[in-house]
Amino acid sequence: MEDLKVGDKLYNVSQNGFGDFFRYSFSEVVRLTKTLAILENGVRLRNKPVRSLINDEIGYAIATNRWVYWHIVSDDILHKAEKENENIAIHDWFRDRSFNFLEKTMIYNLFKEKGILRGGKRTYIKTNK
Repeated sequence: MEDLKVGDKLYNVSQNGFGDFFRYSFSEVVRLTKTLAILENGVRLRNKPVRSLINDEIGYAIATNRWVYWHIVSDDILHKAEKENENIAIHDWFRDRSFNFLEKTMIYNLFKEKGILRGGKRTYIKTNK
Protein backbone atom coordinates (compact mmCIF):
# COMPACT_ATOMS: atom_id res chain seq x y z
CA MET A 1 0.00 0.00 0.00
CA GLU A 2 1.64 3.16 -1.26
CA ASP A 3 0.99 6.81 -0.59
CA LEU A 4 -0.32 8.87 -3.48
CA LYS A 5 1.99 10.76 -5.83
CA VAL A 6 1.40 13.79 -8.05
CA GLY A 7 -0.14 12.53 -11.29
CA ASP A 8 -2.00 9.57 -9.79
CA LYS A 9 -5.49 9.23 -11.26
CA LEU A 10 -8.33 8.42 -8.88
CA TYR A 11 -12.07 7.80 -8.99
CA ASN A 12 -15.01 7.88 -6.63
CA VAL A 13 -18.38 6.18 -7.06
CA SER A 14 -21.61 7.56 -5.66
CA GLN A 15 -25.23 6.52 -5.86
CA ASN A 16 -28.47 8.29 -4.90
CA GLY A 17 -30.35 5.37 -3.36
CA PHE A 18 -30.24 1.69 -4.20
CA GLY A 19 -32.19 2.09 -7.46
CA ASP A 20 -29.95 4.80 -8.89
CA PHE A 21 -27.09 4.38 -11.34
CA PHE A 22 -23.47 4.36 -10.21
CA ARG A 23 -22.02 7.82 -10.86
CA TYR A 24 -18.27 7.89 -11.36
CA SER A 25 -16.10 10.95 -10.67
CA PHE A 26 -12.50 11.10 -11.86
CA SER A 27 -9.66 13.38 -10.85
CA GLU A 28 -5.88 13.54 -10.60
CA VAL A 29 -3.50 14.35 -7.74
CA VAL A 30 -2.01 17.80 -8.40
CA ARG A 31 -0.40 18.63 -5.05
CA LEU A 32 0.80 16.94 -1.89
CA THR A 33 1.19 18.20 1.65
CA LYS A 34 2.65 16.34 4.61
CA THR A 35 -0.61 14.41 5.19
CA LEU A 36 -2.93 15.26 2.28
CA ALA A 37 -3.24 14.74 -1.46
CA ILE A 38 -5.13 17.51 -3.26
CA LEU A 39 -7.00 16.55 -6.43
CA GLU A 40 -7.50 18.81 -9.44
CA ASN A 41 -11.23 19.07 -8.59
CA GLY A 42 -10.35 20.47 -5.14
CA VAL A 43 -11.05 17.33 -3.11
CA ARG A 44 -8.56 16.83 -0.29
CA LEU A 45 -7.70 13.22 0.58
CA ARG A 46 -5.81 11.74 3.49
CA ASN A 47 -2.64 10.40 1.93
CA LYS A 48 -2.83 7.20 3.92
CA PRO A 49 -4.10 4.11 2.07
CA VAL A 50 -6.76 2.06 3.82
CA ARG A 51 -8.02 -1.40 2.87
CA SER A 52 -11.81 -1.57 2.73
CA LEU A 53 -13.43 -4.19 4.92
CA ILE A 54 -16.35 -4.39 2.47
CA ASN A 55 -14.69 -5.05 -0.89
CA ASP A 56 -10.98 -5.41 0.04
CA GLU A 57 -9.99 -2.47 -2.21
CA ILE A 58 -7.38 0.12 -1.28
CA GLY A 59 -8.89 3.56 -0.83
CA TYR A 60 -7.99 7.07 0.26
CA ALA A 61 -10.48 8.80 2.55
CA ILE A 62 -11.69 12.35 2.05
CA ALA A 63 -10.00 14.56 4.66
CA THR A 64 -13.32 15.69 6.14
CA ASN A 65 -15.18 12.37 5.83
CA ARG A 66 -13.28 9.18 6.49
CA TRP A 67 -16.20 7.07 5.22
CA VAL A 68 -15.97 8.31 1.61
CA TYR A 69 -13.08 6.88 -0.41
CA TRP A 70 -11.35 7.53 -3.69
CA HIS A 71 -9.53 4.67 -5.47
CA ILE A 72 -6.78 4.33 -8.08
CA VAL A 73 -8.17 4.19 -11.64
CA SER A 74 -7.81 0.94 -13.61
CA ASP A 75 -8.79 -0.05 -17.16
CA ASP A 76 -11.62 -2.15 -15.71
CA ILE A 77 -13.05 0.88 -13.89
CA LEU A 78 -12.81 3.04 -17.02
CA HIS A 79 -14.79 0.38 -18.92
CA LYS A 80 -17.43 0.11 -16.15
CA ALA A 81 -17.78 3.90 -15.99
CA GLU A 82 -18.16 4.18 -19.76
CA LYS A 83 -20.91 1.52 -19.77
CA GLU A 84 -22.70 3.11 -16.80
CA ASN A 85 -22.57 6.57 -18.44
CA GLU A 86 -24.13 5.05 -21.58
CA ASN A 87 -26.91 3.54 -19.44
CA ILE A 88 -27.52 6.93 -17.81
CA ALA A 89 -27.66 8.64 -21.22
CA ILE A 90 -30.17 6.07 -22.53
CA HIS A 91 -32.33 6.40 -19.41
CA ASP A 92 -32.28 10.21 -19.54
CA TRP A 93 -33.07 10.26 -23.26
CA PHE A 94 -36.19 8.13 -22.80
CA ARG A 95 -37.23 9.97 -19.62
CA ASP A 96 -37.03 13.40 -21.28
CA ARG A 97 -38.84 12.43 -24.47
CA SER A 98 -42.40 11.77 -25.50
CA PHE A 99 -42.88 9.85 -28.71
CA ASN A 100 -45.30 10.68 -31.49
CA PHE A 101 -47.10 7.87 -33.28
CA LEU A 102 -44.57 7.67 -36.13
CA GLU A 103 -41.70 7.26 -33.66
CA LYS A 104 -43.64 4.64 -31.69
CA THR A 105 -44.27 2.77 -34.94
CA MET A 106 -40.57 2.84 -35.79
CA ILE A 107 -39.61 1.52 -32.34
CA TYR A 108 -42.31 -1.17 -32.51
CA ASN A 109 -41.16 -2.30 -35.97
CA LEU A 110 -37.52 -2.42 -34.84
CA PHE A 111 -38.46 -4.58 -31.84
CA LYS A 112 -40.61 -6.76 -34.10
CA GLU A 113 -37.75 -7.14 -36.58
CA LYS A 114 -35.37 -8.17 -33.80
CA GLY A 115 -37.92 -10.64 -32.37
CA ILE A 116 -37.95 -9.04 -28.93
CA LEU A 117 -41.55 -7.97 -28.55
CA ARG A 118 -43.16 -9.02 -25.27
CA GLY A 119 -46.78 -9.72 -24.58
CA GLY A 120 -49.42 -11.47 -26.58
CA LYS A 121 -51.29 -10.31 -29.64
CA ARG A 122 -54.33 -8.20 -29.05
CA THR A 123 -57.58 -9.32 -30.52
CA TYR A 124 -60.11 -6.73 -31.51
CA ILE A 125 -63.74 -7.69 -31.68
CA LYS A 126 -66.01 -5.59 -33.83
CA THR A 127 -69.34 -4.93 -32.20
CA ASN A 128 -72.51 -3.52 -33.67
CA LYS A 129 -73.57 -0.54 -31.62
